[in-house]
Amino acid sequence: MPIDKLTHKSILKAMFKDQMISVAEAKRIDANLLNDHTDLMHPLAGIAKSLPTHEQTGTKITLEYLSEWFAKQVDIPYFVIDPLKIDIGSVTQVVAPQFAKKHGFLAVSNSPEFVTLAVKDPFDLSWKDDLEGLLRKEIHIVFANPNEVDRYVSEFYTLANSISRSTISDERTGVSIQQNLEQLVDLGRRGQLDAEDHHIVQLVDWLLQYAFEQRASDIHLEPRKAMGEMRFRIDGILHHAYQVPPNVLLAIIGRLKTLGRMDIAEKRRPLDGRLKTRTPDDKEIELRLSTIPTAMGEKMVMRIFDPEVLQRGFEQLGLSDRELSVWNQLTSHTNGIILVTGPTGSGKTTTLYSTLKQLATSEVNVCTIEDPIEMVEPSFNQIQVHASIDLTFAAGVKALLRQDPDIIMIGEIRDLHTAEMAIQAALTGHLVLSTLHTNDSPSAITRLLELGVPAYLINATVLGVMAQRLVRTLCPSCKQPDELDPAVWASFTDGMDLELEAPCKPVGCIECRQTGFLGRVGLYEMLEMTSTLKTRVKPDSDLETLRAQTKTDGLLTLRHSGAKKISQGLTTIEEVLRVTPFVA
Repeated sequence: MPIDKLTHKSILKAMFKDQMISVAEAKRIDANLLNDHTDLMHPLAGIAKSLPTHEQTGTKITLEYLSEWFAKQVDIPYFVIDPLKIDIGSVTQVVAPQFAKKHGFLAVSNSPEFVTLAVKDPFDLSWKDDLEGLLRKEIHIVFANPNEVDRYVSEFYTLANSISRSTISDERTGVSIQQNLEQLVDLGRRGQLDAEDHHIVQLVDWLLQYAFEQRASDIHLEPRKAMGEMRFRIDGILHHAYQVPPNVLLAIIGRLKTLGRMDIAEKRRPLDGRLKTRTPDDKEIELRLSTIPTAMGEKMVMRIFDPEVLQRGFEQLGLSDRELSVWNQLTSHTNGIILVTGPTGSGKTTTLYSTLKQLATSEVNVCTIEDPIEMVEPSFNQIQVHASIDLTFAAGVKALLRQDPDIIMIGEIRDLHTAEMAIQAALTGHLVLSTLHTNDSPSAITRLLELGVPAYLINATVLGVMAQRLVRTLCPSCKQPDELDPAVWASFTDGMDLELEAPCKPVGCIECRQTGFLGRVGLYEMLEMTSTLKTRVKPDSDLETLRAQTKTDGLLTLRHSGAKKISQGLTTIEEVLRVTPFVA
């Protein structure tokens, strides 16, 4: 074993033998550690502060990199602490927090047969035998990033303590908490679930910061019969985050409703709200809150909006040069309708906001009518739909036409009246952008026909349609080259005449939480209303006829856009198949 004790000198010696650093680098780090008086710091953390570069690979030696290397040196399994994969309620029952802090370990799994402990010092396990006898379980030892161990010992126990103290027992309330909507409403109205309790405040703060760290786009708070469920949507996929007692979940939702200026007593009908907060790195984030009554109680979903989305260029969104050229050509018109289609969560809002941000110069008046307003942007004039006062999409557009607009964005065309107002705006010299929920771009034309829009008005006003989806992108830190079966590729591309450039496959690392994917990128399908296509748009036009014509006109489908990104090593065939419609 190259390292026989946990000291910075023994670690530096092993690093030198492993050709990670030179003698001069080792001496410099040793001197720095002595001068900085880092006696209380973990040796690995102290060395990582100097951030040397691996002399052979050129890799920056971070604490995570050094910790994994150290685990191999001492022949102990390395463990990456991922809070989304740890049952916090269970592991915090293993030992008291004082014992865990004193001996520098964190329980990361707890089963009837054994307990797994992530330790900071694998050479100091004098307490292990006594703890095994006390627990009557076998203890498995793993090594983890020492700073992460310290952090999560504090966070996990603080979280568990807050939940424990905020739980309202049946004996205290004198009410049997049944998961029945009316009873839950009654409990809330009688004030027995205190949303302002400091433990609940702590839980809400932890929940939001935790979600930001995990790059979540949505937070789901879902009441269940036994335990309330917290889930995060990360890169389009829902992940379990934590479970809390039903009454604690109600109090958490109550706290969030208060922050979002919502009616905390009203639990019988859907409500909307919004709040602003800051991430751990002091970046302002806006959240849109939405509640709905369910059979088990009130459910809340929070959509997290990053203001930096508005600053992203179209290249960052994933548009190719050809797609960007077509989009810029469409949006350069001074009048007409441009539609963006796709299911919920496909990136339509991001595309529209980024486009409007680019178009909103000091020479033009950009107005939007939305339900709800997704992100507040000072350079737009944004109107919120209020059906209760008859401020619908159609009424909003009608009012906007008297506001001297140049560009109008309609959140969604849902009915004939809204479609008629959009067409009226386009015919009177305005550029209109809006969304529809259809599978692909040709379907947008048939949807307008189904709503009752005359074919001649579609031909006169619609400039083009963009269909889009979001696919997860391969993690750049761990993806590896892949060899696809030529027959599989030929079947997938189906005559697209695309060559494989550098396909890659997912692996999994600390950066991507072992998923192999990090972030998402858009797939786009750009339909232009050509003169030949307009001849096919008739009152009795069917979808297959329109699709055939768009193919003849050279439409590159969503599947084609996905194939290009597979070829470039950005995503996989499975990801593209998961999100693109079969017809593509």
